Amino acid sequence: MLIDFFFTLKDAKVPVSIKEFLTLLEAMQKQVISGSLDDFYYLARLTLVKDEAHFDKFDRAFGLYFKGIAARFDDNGSVPLDWLVQRMKRELTPEQIEALEKFGYDKLMDRLKELLKEQKERHEGGNKWIGTGGTSPFGHGGTNPEGIRIGGKGGNRSAVKVWEARSYKDYDGEREIGTRNIKVALRRLRKFARQGAAEELALDDTIRATASNAGYLDIKMQPERKNNIKVLMLFDVGGTMDDHIERTEELFSASKSEFKNMEFFYFHNCVYDYVWKNNRRRHSERFPTWDILRKYPPDTKLIFVGDATMSPYEILQPGGSVEYNNEEAGSAWLARFTAAFPKFIWLNPEPENIWQYRQSIGIMRQLMNNRMFPLTMDGLERAMRTLSK
Repeated sequence: MLIDFFFTLKDAKVPVSIKEFLTLLEAMQKQVISGSLDDFYYLARLTLVKDEAHFDKFDRAFGLYFKGIAARFDDNGSVPLDWLVQRMKRELTPEQIEALEKFGYDKLMDRLKELLKEQKERHEGGNKWIGTGGTSPFGHGGTNPEGIRIGGKGGNRSAVKVWEARSYKDYDGEREIGTRNIKVALRRLRKFARQGAAEELALDDTIRATASNAGYLDIKMQPERKNNIKVLMLFDVGGTMDDHIERTEELFSASKSEFKNMEFFYFHNCVYDYVWKNNRRRHSERFPTWDILRKYPPDTKLIFVGDATMSPYEILQPGGSVEYNNEEAGSAWLARFTAAFPKFIWLNPEPENIWQYRQSIGIMRQLMNNRMFPLTMDGLERAMRTLSK
């Protein structure tokens, strides 16, 4: 039966291979787990999913194949989705709540399986069927001291299980991301080298040296491995970027953690003849852009971060800046940056589906040779692959 499970994962766009599937079957044949579904879930995820970015897709496919609650309540299911719309809330007295019978976890799960087989239509209120607003242990929006929440928000937060909860939903490539997930994506951009003092145990060398020394311990040390990638990040700040402060801060924090050789500067809307490092002293402490272009080596990875939302004149015309009379167009400075640092990308926090409606974004994408990526898990992974080529 697991052949169909394999194809369910493929349909869910989980990149599982036949070799990995055979590894799963071999593990089951050798009985490395008990017969519980939970154990099989963890074994299948361990053997079939290569990247945690696909954990959420795996969870959904797993639930669908094994007839989980989500499969019963999808748009094509036999039970209408509008069940999940809460139409009534019922207030019970403390005495009524106290009188409700508690099932116990195992009995609760067995009863749920029976109801899923028996029930064929929607139900509101009541104390038996899966529905909304009642005292049944199954559904949502009602009152039961020990139930299974299905399809919506709980009323009294007393559910013993929530079927819709997926542990790894933040890893979905189409979702916005937090600092930890940004780090996961940035780790694709790595080039390790051993630098500094010899302060880390060289295990292989120690073993060889000890063996050559007739078994007497001969400890060898080596410099620590560090990511040798050099990164220059230029952040758009102010104006429309105020809507994206939280996500930009998460990116900044993750980047500082992952890239030890990272330098950063700020600009507003488009890069012109100077940048700055401290927004409070932006008018008194400026760094000429020419100095930036000359200071860093050509193998530096250049990352622009901005929503590219501005008047087209700010990009294309001398004097187009909203802050001062710039002598050269922003497009001229962008061309210098991309020529000086051939490995470059632009990260845009605006949703990718609205880019086509912003003229300035279209212009910026063209100037960036279409190397503009959304600030999502999938966008970051594509961006890091581009920088790694």
